[in-house]
Amino acid sequence: MSDLICLAFKELDTADRFLNELRALEKEHVLELEDACVVVRDGDGKIHLKQSVNLVAIGASRGASLGMLMGTLVGLLFMNPLAGFLAGGLFGAGSGALQGKLADYGIDDNFIKSLSSAVEPNSSAIFLLVRKAVADKVMPRLSHYDATVLKTSLTDDQEERLKAALSQAT
Repeated sequence: MSDLICLAFKELDTADRFLNELRALEKEHVLELEDACVVVRDGDGKIHLKQSVNLVAIGASRGASLGMLMGTLVGLLFMNPLAGFLAGGLFGAGSGALQGKLADYGIDDNFIKSLSSAVEPNSSAIFLLVRKAVADKVMPRLSHYDATVLKTSLTDDQEERLKAALSQAT
């Protein structure tokens, strides 16, 4: 089961740097993220969401691949595989992009938007869905970030350890 962690930062770019640090930890195999979203609130109070996974692009590429394969097979029946390849690729890319646009997995966008109201202007936040983590290796690497815990699904003990590690920066 994954854990939800929402952290707020005082600067605009800190959440992006935090996510980059988490990506480095993923490469070291001490952390596994299921989903992540960076929220930035500019000086005017406008909220910008940066999803870590582009579902539209993934859907379009998968749909195009499947569409080209199926189009080629259908084109072979009508003795024109090239036309089937092109038509299938276009149709598959379009339908895959639409499917990616309508799909939403991981952290619910409505939840992110509702909790984003707690983010101060000219600051940022990060929403994480952590599949697994080696806390003894992750916490020291993240302790130099000054963050406020907005919400977690961690146990009380785990949440206190996270708050203690993040309070070392202040």
